[in-house]
Amino acid sequence: ENRPMPEPGPNEVLLRMHSVGICGSDVHYWQHGRIGDFVVKDPMVLGHEASGTVVKVGSGVTHLKPGDRVAIEPGVPREVDEFCKTGRYNLSPTIFFCATPPDDGNLCRYYKHSASYCYKLPDNVTFEEGALIEPLSVGIHACKRAGVTLGSKVFVSGSGPIGLVNVIVAKMMGAAAVVVTDLSASRLQKAKEVGADFTIQVKNETPKEVASKVESVLGCMPEITVECTGVQACIQTGIYATRSGGTLVLVGLGPEMVTVPIVNAAVREVDIRGIFRYCNTWPVAIALLASKRINVKPLVTHRFPLEKALEAFETTKRGEGVKVMLKCDPTDQSP
Repeated sequence: ENRPMPEPGPNEVLLRMHSVGICGSDVHYWQHGRIGDFVVKDPMVLGHEASGTVVKVGSGVTHLKPGDRVAIEPGVPREVDEFCKTGRYNLSPTIFFCATPPDDGNLCRYYKHSASYCYKLPDNVTFEEGALIEPLSVGIHACKRAGVTLGSKVFVSGSGPIGLVNVIVAKMMGAAAVVVTDLSASRLQKAKEVGADFTIQVKNETPKEVASKVESVLGCMPEITVECTGVQACIQTGIYATRSGGTLVLVGLGPEMVTVPIVNAAVREVDIRGIFRYCNTWPVAIALLASKRINVKPLVTHRFPLEKALEAFETTKRGEGVKVMLKCDPTDQSP
């Protein structure tokens, strides 16, 4: 609150922040101080699912002006390396990324960011929808990597926020049927609400038994599995469930080492693909939201003002609802 207002550089904009979603990774950094090799060593501002209003533009910025409403892509390459040249800038090892140590995030009143990674929102797209483009982008990137297309049968493992955006995107890309698994009945109900065709509540079945249930409800083995939990048993289920010649995309991150039936995947030519965040997704997401082809509004279940950030984080930590949204602009009186 008491920090001086940052001054934008030539290719940056200063933003008055509006909506910032809380991600599981934010909670993980808060609770554990690290995710893999990314270790919190100094105080760090959290937040990377965000939207706001342009307050000031740098001298080199021409596509934005004060008053523009924008969605923020949190990953900004620091150099034009081989990954940037091939359009896969998310893989650049020196990339800046909001709320990944040592880079500060944007859960604050005012924030400056690269203007090239701020995208103007159409009048009919809300600030909240703008903030939801970040998790939505994970679904767009995952479903593209998976090759979802017309008529695909898709299995989504996990019905948290990332599982749900994968359901939304898979249906948008033409999936004929999507089945979702989770431990929580309420989260599976939300999956139905956003477009899942079938849901399976997992209790204490083995991975092979869950895979068999997926095949049973779909009427066939899915060509594509999108694994959104990172849990070892769920990754095993993903391999067993995926049709021979199909694709398993690993979205959820769990322990560094997991035991999986790799020979089963190998001899059946099941392709296993990873994803790291996303790239080139904001324009696609904005076009989908503006055209009303997709609806992400049901994902937001809780809203808090910035002053109650701790309460918001505690709510997320307890696993209540789906997406918790913080309102950073005290002048905004919308419900």
